[in-house]
Amino acid sequence: MPKTPAAKPQDESVTSSGIPIEPVYRPADAPVDYARDLGDPGTAPYTRGIHPTMYRGRRWTMRQYAGFGSARQTNQRFHALLAAGQTGLSVAFDLPTQMGYDSDHPRAAGEVGKVGVAISTLADMEELLDGLPLDKVSTSMTINATAPILLCLYVAVARKRGIPQDKLSGTIQNDLLKEYIARGTYIYPPDPSLRLTTDVFAWCASDLPLWNTISISGYHIREAGSTAAQELAFTLANGLAYVQAAVDRGLAVDQFAPRLSFFFNAHNDLFEEVAKFRAARRLWARLMRERFGATDPRSLMLRFHTQTAGSTLTAQQPLVNVVRTTMQGLSAVLGGTQSLHTNSYDEALGLPTEGAARLALRTQQVLSEESGVAQTADPLAGSYYVEALTSALEAKANEFLAKIDALGGMLAAIEQGYPQREIHEAAYAHQQAVEAGTVGVVGVNRFAEEEEPHAEIFEPDPRVERERREALERWRKDRDDAATTAALDALEAAARGTDNLVPRLLAAVEAGATLGEISDRLRAVFGLYRPPALF
Repeated sequence: MPKTPAAKPQDESVTSSGIPIEPVYRPADAPVDYARDLGDPGTAPYTRGIHPTMYRGRRWTMRQYAGFGSARQTNQRFHALLAAGQTGLSVAFDLPTQMGYDSDHPRAAGEVGKVGVAISTLADMEELLDGLPLDKVSTSMTINATAPILLCLYVAVARKRGIPQDKLSGTIQNDLLKEYIARGTYIYPPDPSLRLTTDVFAWCASDLPLWNTISISGYHIREAGSTAAQELAFTLANGLAYVQAAVDRGLAVDQFAPRLSFFFNAHNDLFEEVAKFRAARRLWARLMRERFGATDPRSLMLRFHTQTAGSTLTAQQPLVNVVRTTMQGLSAVLGGTQSLHTNSYDEALGLPTEGAARLALRTQQVLSEESGVAQTADPLAGSYYVEALTSALEAKANEFLAKIDALGGMLAAIEQGYPQREIHEAAYAHQQAVEAGTVGVVGVNRFAEEEEPHAEIFEPDPRVERERREALERWRKDRDDAATTAALDALEAAARGTDNLVPRLLAAVEAGATLGEISDRLRAVFGLYRPPALF
């Protein structure tokens, strides 16, 4: 029998962002000028969506995030997901790969292949992508500090197959600022990191035209404990910093801005999340036009991927997570996302089992095929509540943006610890509310069970780390060491100058350099980032 919850009633009178919720909404609560604040879908300010017919014309891309163990194991999961109806690939990399270490580095011990796939060499990337039609399927890679290296490995595989670069489509996350704010997988200080990010912008503009050069990520900001308004504001502030850095490099805003993309979290409050997505589009269009003079309509469009909230998943009663994920996925679709990942119900216990991953994909397919939510664009438009929330979230975000501007911009704000402190305080307040029982979590402080049912847990293959070490030993033995060293020397020399580093990175991976060797050369030039102490 469920335990009787000994907790205070949940206070539902405010959203996560502290916006008061009225018992009922009327026209006066949502005063919007249709042409200025909404517009039809496909027209500025894109509040109602970036395409005229939205999902009537094309469904969102179903892009389930996957990666574990070896490249071969992850490749098998990709093929299984595509066979089940997934429409795009999304790669998760292990921590050593994210931090610029090869699988045989001492600091990689115990982490190889644990939270994503281990990639160190061109051979690894070839195995990861074996049999996948790179000219027909788009690929998203969640990677930041080593993003330019992984992008070059991907391009090198396509070149070996004879696939033209102008046929490759996908996204590289490439968002270092949020690493300093919320996640922590950084290597270099902010200035050289911004250089690498904008090098990718410039190179892709000429050499990889269909590639989204960055996925400016609010997801991890929200996972760290921010409110919806903070996620919105800090994500767009990071975007503004990247745009300014590229403009300072001499790039014309309409040259690179059409390939920027965003990545948001879908949390539990259905209506606040829908309003957040709508406010994000409207605010970005206004910021790009007013601050940077963007004129290309594509530069004003905020295109985004959504992932359901991992931080809301519970290890207790894990099947209840299916309900949470469905509700969160629904908010993303109602909010007009371009692609979506729905979490597996067992992710609070470990990496997704294959059956749970398939059910997560089926959740999206039910939303698409059976719910009717894709039949018309922006179906909640005109709701007094949703329009009031959209405007309130935009106003809250503008307050944060004004504070960041006053501090000298997002880079200066990060160095002073401002967004980090805001997120820490919001996370602490939420956890206090959960522990006090004023915020309910089913299975945790509401309707808990005396005994939890047994759940299958994914077990990583213990042989992966040993096999990876052996593969790297063979790779280094078989390559042309002189060519590898020459390519690494050329990369290091370029890093000490001002040339775009992407061509040198591509030459290095094609000459057999490993991800760790390349990262070590850049570490030698750029140094390491040390975060400020925050209390």
